[in-house]
Amino acid sequence: MILGIGSRIKHPEFGLGVVTNVTSKMYWVTFIENGLETIEVGADFEVIEAVEDEVDSVSFYEVETIFKKLLKKYSDISEIVPIADKWKGGTLSLIPGDDNLKSKEIPIDSFFHKIVMVRDRIRVMEQKINSSKTLEDQDKIDLQQYITRIYGSLTTFNVLFKNSDHNFKGAGGK
Repeated sequence: MILGIGSRIKHPEFGLGVVTNVTSKMYWVTFIENGLETIEVGADFEVIEAVEDEVDSVSFYEVETIFKKLLKKYSDISEIVPIADKWKGGTLSLIPGDDNLKSKEIPIDSFFHKIVMVRDRIRVMEQKINSSKTLEDQDKIDLQQYITRIYGSLTTFNVLFKNSDHNFKGAGGK
């Protein structure tokens, strides 16, 4: 039996607590003396008062995670990608080689946003190529190789990303 939210338990290590969230594998329990802890559904503890689980054992977090993955896979909605702290509020200066021409400054945050948009659009294009019913497999492979080279050309901009898992990765980074 899976316990529902509101069930009271006694854990050998954490003491008395109340189940505040339930997933298919974990209970989120707020313990009187130890605060919030997660424990496995099959863990060793004493049930003081069981509340029947009224819903499927899937948490809001699990549902939200699944929706995010689906939206990312099948739409052009982009995730929020943070810029590295050292670049926040900075400017990008474009200085022409010809002294008669005027230089231009661009807020680096705006430039970074454009780079992220390029990355996201390449990813959408890649997904559309891979899911295409009309392209032959060899055409898909050829186009995928071009996309990999595009990513490789854009690795210069990886210095702007706060988290390396958002970086561009070319053939060497796969």
